[in-house]
Amino acid sequence: MKFSLSWLKDHLDTDATLDQLSEKLTMIGLEVEHIEDKAKLLAPFTIAEIVEAVQHPNADRLRVCTVNAGEDKPLQIVCGAPNARAGLKTVLARPGTYIPGKDFTIGLGNIRGVESQGMLCSAGELGLPDAIDGIIELPADAPVGAVYPDWAKLGDPVIEINLTPNRQDCTGVAGIARDLAAADTGTFKNPGIKPIKGEFPCPVKVTVEDSKLCPGFALRLVRGVKNGPSPEWLQKKLTSIGLRPINALVDITNYLTFDRARPLHVFDAAKVKGDLVVRRAKDGETLTALDGKTYKLDDKICVIADEHGVESLAGIMGGEASGCSDDTTDVLIESALWNEINIAHTGRKLGINSDARYRFERGVDPVFMVPGLELATKLVMELCGGTPSESIVVGKTYGDDRLIDFPIAEVKRLAAIDVPFPEMRMILNRLGFSVAGNGPVVKVAVPSWRMDVTGKADIVEEIMRIVGVDKVPLTPFPRGDAQRKPVLTQIQQRTRRAKRGLAARGLVEAVTWSFISKPHAEVFGGGKPELALANPIAADLSDMRPSLLPGLIAVAQANAHRGSSDIALFEVGQVFKGDRPQDQFMAAAGVRRGLASSNGTGRHWTGASAANALDAKADAFAVLAAAGAPMQALQIVPGGADWLHPGRSGTIQIGPQNILGYFGELHPRTLEALGADGPLLAFEVILDRIPDAKQKATRAKPLLELSAFQPVSRDFAFIVDRKVKSGDIVKAAAGIDKKLVTGVTVFDVYEGKGIDDDKKSVAIAVTIQPREKTLTDQEIEAVAAKIVAEVTKKTSGMLRA
Repeated sequence: MKFSLSWLKDHLDTDATLDQLSEKLTMIGLEVEHIEDKAKLLAPFTIAEIVEAVQHPNADRLRVCTVNAGEDKPLQIVCGAPNARAGLKTVLARPGTYIPGKDFTIGLGNIRGVESQGMLCSAGELGLPDAIDGIIELPADAPVGAVYPDWAKLGDPVIEINLTPNRQDCTGVAGIARDLAAADTGTFKNPGIKPIKGEFPCPVKVTVEDSKLCPGFALRLVRGVKNGPSPEWLQKKLTSIGLRPINALVDITNYLTFDRARPLHVFDAAKVKGDLVVRRAKDGETLTALDGKTYKLDDKICVIADEHGVESLAGIMGGEASGCSDDTTDVLIESALWNEINIAHTGRKLGINSDARYRFERGVDPVFMVPGLELATKLVMELCGGTPSESIVVGKTYGDDRLIDFPIAEVKRLAAIDVPFPEMRMILNRLGFSVAGNGPVVKVAVPSWRMDVTGKADIVEEIMRIVGVDKVPLTPFPRGDAQRKPVLTQIQQRTRRAKRGLAARGLVEAVTWSFISKPHAEVFGGGKPELALANPIAADLSDMRPSLLPGLIAVAQANAHRGSSDIALFEVGQVFKGDRPQDQFMAAAGVRRGLASSNGTGRHWTGASAANALDAKADAFAVLAAAGAPMQALQIVPGGADWLHPGRSGTIQIGPQNILGYFGELHPRTLEALGADGPLLAFEVILDRIPDAKQKATRAKPLLELSAFQPVSRDFAFIVDRKVKSGDIVKAAAGIDKKLVTGVTVFDVYEGKGIDDDKKSVAIAVTIQPREKTLTDQEIEAVAAKIVAEVTKKTSGMLRA
């Protein structure tokens, strides 16, 4: 919200300085974002006269000007403006002057071999509205050498405040002045608005088909107006806040929009055919609006129409066909109330952000609907002449009464400040509230323009912000002796750790849509979509995702189309397994393709290798370890979900009742359904299903136990039946001595030449970590013999020669 200082003083009688007003505005909740002081910014610019303008010797479009700047010696300035001529008075910028409209500082220049000692400026270069093509043209009596902003009376600072959505009353300058007056920064000027007597009945009738869309509508005809440029005072107010003056009739409506937060609309009465109807648009109807764009409408949009069709988008923007021009002689002035939700929906649907929409979707003062029409009529008659008709009013001309029982002790309880009741009453009265009673509970009537005030806490806030937020005492939270609760929940901690764990393994994080198409939801939802949207934003985003993988697969394929075939991506986010709150889980998933192998064990004999199911398994285990899963309790079961290859996948579980996730190669059928190229490795684990850690350990154990002795690594290869799980071999080897054997990993599985068809070779690396002394060769061999014996016993296999 922008307004000039002089505009504010139209409604506020104050001696406060600009800095004092700025500080007070921020303190009462109307935060000042920026102050533009043209007089200060343009102080280096002076008035000068072009004495002579001759053709540049080396450029057709440039002139070399001799300029009188009010000094003994004239300046030589090269200028390219088409209106640069002898005898013209204009604005001069000397070397070293900052040019705000172009954001640079001018220096002493040399243009096509001719020295230029400054710059003759256009309005745009000074950050002012451009009226002509070229440099500024000043009257013949403008004093040469004078400071331009002083002569042009630009000493009217413009203040910009950041309004919160609840302060719809301060979308008008009058509302801001009321707040400042309540904060003892001046006296609020609030002259009454006298009704204007109509000279004849309004010939245009109004019908409102749905009072929920339009609670109130007021209309008046003014005949015999003479439209044209608005007066200088009105144009200056509009240009100061960045609005372009159009004509008197339109400028009046723009002025009242910002002055009183009362958007209105004016129709050229000669272009309106028959009576007006406020109704829903019909599917397929269109309107060419005042911005020159044509909008396609539907039955959710409220419009004002006549016999020929739609003439205006209600509360947002008028139509081009019925707009006012210099030829307008009869004008219809409309002041109405609109449904805030419908205005917001229409504006978003059509992509229109108008000043009227900004105010109507926040709510305007319902009581000011008719007075706003009277004020607009008064200005039209003053600036354009004309004879007014009687007003037509349809619907309500008042808002709902709001009376709040307010215990005065609430101010102390909620804000911790002591405010005497007479001061409370004075503050509320200045803000427009009415207070009845003397306590301890009083009746407070809320003014019609404060629709955001609905309860006791709102009244406390009004009193507190006027008294001063700085008066609220600092009160530290009681610490007590109890241990501080963690700021993050357990699932938030798991999410962060999972992301760090996957990033450490070289995967790149992706963030994909929570919505996916129905066919993709069926692939990962067991043949049926888990949670379909009632009102999807697009046909291919119709269902909530039951898995993170559809989005990741789409991103991987998009990268492949752009030449990045080796890809490793992950995402941690929510998945939806049903329509109940308990069916919503936090999951971690990832995909790998091509040579994006983790090489986690460092035991790949062929060097660089393609990613395989074991990489996906390692990723899943890295997530679970980072998230605090009990790794010793995890079980791997062959096979996985339907979307995985049945022979190249696994399921991670803690018993058959708690499945934590899946890993492996995606099924060709899945890839085909998602339009992706394979092979593609993937995993997904559900972080919510990780069991909570025990609160108290049954036996105190050191977090980290280091040995002073060198570990020993030995490799073993066993020939076992194909049905034997590698995990059984690992368990058997690790179980011979849990203190001495600290690590067992599988680094090779071989099937083929030299091995029977029903057999396979599984190679493991065993880490032996002595604790008390360095082991001798005989002791190491004894441990190795135990490992061989235990594995062959548990698996019915044999040590490979």
